[in-house]
Amino acid sequence: MSHLFIVDPGTKKTQTLVSGAFTVGSFAWSPDGTRIAFDHRVNPSPGFGGSADISVVTVADGSVRKLVTQDGPDTHPVWSPDGSRIAFETAMASPDYFYANGRIATIASNGGVATVVTDALDEDASIVAWRRNGLFFAASQKTYSYLYRIDPNTKTTARVAPADASVGSSFSVSADGSKVAFLESNARAMAEVEVAPTSMVAPNYSATLGFASTAKLTTMNAQTTNWTTSTLEVVAWKSQDGATIEGVLHKPVDFSPSRKYPLLVVIHGGPTGVSRAIPFTSTIYPIDVWVPRGILVLEPNYRGSAGYGEKFRALNVRNLGLGDAWDVISGIDALIGKGLVDPSKVGAMGWSQGGYISAFLATHDAARFKAISVGAGISDWTTYYVNTDITPFTRQYLKGTPWADPEVYAKTSPITYVKQAKTPTLIQHGAADQRVPLPNAFELYRGLLDNNVPSKLIVYDGFGGIGHGPSKPKSNRATMDHNLEWFDQYMFPSSTKTSNDQK
Repeated sequence: MSHLFIVDPGTKKTQTLVSGAFTVGSFAWSPDGTRIAFDHRVNPSPGFGGSADISVVTVADGSVRKLVTQDGPDTHPVWSPDGSRIAFETAMASPDYFYANGRIATIASNGGVATVVTDALDEDASIVAWRRNGLFFAASQKTYSYLYRIDPNTKTTARVAPADASVGSSFSVSADGSKVAFLESNARAMAEVEVAPTSMVAPNYSATLGFASTAKLTTMNAQTTNWTTSTLEVVAWKSQDGATIEGVLHKPVDFSPSRKYPLLVVIHGGPTGVSRAIPFTSTIYPIDVWVPRGILVLEPNYRGSAGYGEKFRALNVRNLGLGDAWDVISGIDALIGKGLVDPSKVGAMGWSQGGYISAFLATHDAARFKAISVGAGISDWTTYYVNTDITPFTRQYLKGTPWADPEVYAKTSPITYVKQAKTPTLIQHGAADQRVPLPNAFELYRGLLDNNVPSKLIVYDGFGGIGHGPSKPKSNRATMDHNLEWFDQYMFPSSTKTSNDQK
């Protein structure tokens, strides 16, 4: 458990403000310094995130008053400048908070009925700050991300920063609300720290901005000037059921539309993650090594991805794996149809939900792929359900437990179809993974071996946090090297470049 304490810097005397059978998350001081609003939940386990409520403690006497107690997660309280209201992030009692829109609501700081202020935005909204000139929040729009400002009374919203076709993040608004510092990146440049006036506002969500007076405070991209890199393009196609899917296509700088290239598909996790057109993002999968070697890389934003609205995020409810696979396969077919890809040289990989989709592809489209890599992926939803630290995730997406609806658990599990597998498959997993526990890797590996599919299982020690992914330079390097070796072996056996060339 974690609780709230206050310390006097002069005397170093510590006072416990709140304690009990709960864990405190984020908190915020009232403008007059007399109260603290904080969110709290049953315990620190991510599986209990839906129990998060908001309370207010009076510093002078430690009295605690409950403020928001509805079902679902209610978090990140922020005071209005005059202290009369509190804004917070909420699911507003939605039972499907893993994929439903996260909204911002306000409530009187002394209690009352909460009012949602961001219903007009069909995306997750994350509070940044509340200043006298408005409530600031961040939200994704397809492959991009921006800062917005809303008037909580009229619910009028305007986009503030950054410019179109850019990704803004880590926003920090000045105390008077006149300036914003943020990280901005785009298809040509990694993130740089910039500052812009918040008065330069677009009148709606999609208007183009021109920040002539933006001040760039860093020059991180100077070091990449002479690097051999790639060009990035956001592409779109129609999936099997007609849904429009986007993705990021990485192309060599000498790309020729008259040539057919090998294709590697890198699938993000989540499923509510998103791939963005930003250079030099290689971590587990060495995209920036492959593309200069004359390989196309596609990162699909399959159904369920963030940035495309709540209905899109719900398209894989009770359809996990199946609909996701449609989106990946249709993207591959679209590139083949344009004459850009050699259909005999296609591989796929991904971590977490991306690993699950890769496992699904390995057991469904055996003839299509030359090699596949499954990173921390789910192989059996029942195995996952009884081991994971976020059990509610499975119940929300599959709409039931394995005991109530074993058919949907079987239909969406790669292991159900393992007899169809033929593609050489690398399995990578953290030894202490709590999110997708190790039995998922063992089950898939044993199933592939028993069906004579060339396979390799690598279990990594030393991943940090919950052990769900590499968190240190050595572990990132190891996972990249192992993927280079695997795809060189099964897709590019005549290549003279190996992982040793990158050392």
